[in-house]
Amino acid sequence: MDISVYRPGELSAADRAAWTALQSKAHLNGSPGLANPFLSPEFALAVGRTRRGVRIAVAREDGEPAAFFPFQRTAAGVGRAVGLGVSDCQGLVHRPGFTWDAQELLRACGLAVWEFDHLAEGQAPFEAGASGTFPSPVMDVDQGYETYLRQLRAQSPKFTRTTLAKERKLGRDSGEVRYVHDERDPVALRTLMGWKSAQYRRTGRSDRFAHPWINQLVHQLFHTRSEPFAGILSVLYVDGKPIAAHFGLRTERVLACWFPAYDPEFAKFSPGLILHLRMAEAAAADGIAYLDLGRGQKEYKDSLKTRELLVSEGWVTRRHPVAFGHRARRAPVRALRNAVLSRPELFEPADKILKRMGKIRSKG
Repeated sequence: MDISVYRPGELSAADRAAWTALQSKAHLNGSPGLANPFLSPEFALAVGRTRRGVRIAVAREDGEPAAFFPFQRTAAGVGRAVGLGVSDCQGLVHRPGFTWDAQELLRACGLAVWEFDHLAEGQAPFEAGASGTFPSPVMDVDQGYETYLRQLRAQSPKFTRTTLAKERKLGRDSGEVRYVHDERDPVALRTLMGWKSAQYRRTGRSDRFAHPWINQLVHQLFHTRSEPFAGILSVLYVDGKPIAAHFGLRTERVLACWFPAYDPEFAKFSPGLILHLRMAEAAAADGIAYLDLGRGQKEYKDSLKTRELLVSEGWVTRRHPVAFGHRARRAPVRALRNAVLSRPELFEPADKILKRMGKIRSKG
């Protein structure tokens, strides 16, 4: 295996095209998860413009690119998945039948350790280092929206009936309901980011948009458009006013859900749920196979999903003191967080405390 490592700007147009081609054929080759937008060259290049240390390893067989491995690294050799903390799918994009040795790959990349938290299924050499596996719910629309809606009615009849009724009531009470699947107005994006920041603070969570690099990344991806990849801003309007919005990423077959939020003034109408159903309808019309709702237990995801993918978190390490030190620092934090999230008797009190703190901060 011949492995070369490039800075994002050094990747040739031919290599980028080969990377995209591997993703385009992934669903035909039995690896549909590799078509996820977070595994696209566009995402890696965008992160590379906002964060230091982004590199792309290209493995070649007989001179032809066979696999692409984007990562971030420090000078000490600590490696992370590209965009760790905001990326919902990670791993190595490869052609069918390609096998690799994780230790050899890390050595070629100058890494003592590589950390991931949303590793795609089927990455066996990396999965050996996984410390946990978690569901990532999806909405299948490859058979069309009406088929999806029939399945939703069968598995969640009350939820489906109530959500559609709320949409009708929203129109009667507040004015014309209009949905724009691919909104190009940057003002709408700023509105969404403002809602999301307020939601983070209200619920006591860390505000991702308080980090300048995440702001820059989202704006870059909003303006990134090619045949196989685009940042998609979807907005639900009532009487000309935005009341819910979502920004995500799409490839030819997958729409990755990323940042949804809504105006709390309209909370009683469940505008976020209405928005997701409209997104599913438009995505199906665009030939999208499924919407990936992302890792994390949420009631709305359980209601909308048709099935689940699995993603893993953990570390791939070499026998190196930097790897031991990094894992020793990070493992207890991850283990504690996952223990709280997986146990209702721990999560619910912690969630209430965070929301109470959020209310105190907002009043201050």
